[in-house]
Amino acid sequence: MSVLFLPDGSPDWPRLVPVLIVSACIGALSTAYTAQYAFDLEPCILCLYQRIPYALAGVIALAAIMMPRGVLRYVLVVLCVPVFLVSAGIAFYHVGVEQHWWTSAAGCGGSIPDVMSAADLQLGLLDTPQKSCDQLDWTLFGLSMATYNVVASLALAVATMVGSRRMGGR
Repeated sequence: MSVLFLPDGSPDWPRLVPVLIVSACIGALSTAYTAQYAFDLEPCILCLYQRIPYALAGVIALAAIMMPRGVLRYVLVVLCVPVFLVSAGIAFYHVGVEQHWWTSAAGCGGSIPDVMSAADLQLGLLDTPQKSCDQLDWTLFGLSMATYNVVASLALAVATMVGSRRMGGR
């Protein structure tokens, strides 16, 4: 039988939950990088920020996999819940920028600062412009990738919470 299931066929939750978290994080990051490099969808700065929680949760879950059974593994898994909630928050903020509910404070699209030296201006002219965060390159059923990320991040937070309860501190 698989190492993720007990001899009686029931799930080995302390092993299964962190493995599923790592798998979900790899899937999310793979989707983002595939969109960027295979389909030439240029990410804005908020798109890049949305990748950070997935990388962080993946590393935390990998650390949980390497820990012996017990409280530390459980704590590491539970720590992924707020990371996914932060991910949902960043994605929701990005949706708000896309929908023009508010303007971005992340420097999306940029503006010319009040004080700038000639050297800074020259570097700015030579540098390629950053993609604006309110510019949509791709939608499915009228929803952007950031919108799907809100749903995915919230679902992962809930699933991680449920999974941690199934682990029961073991």
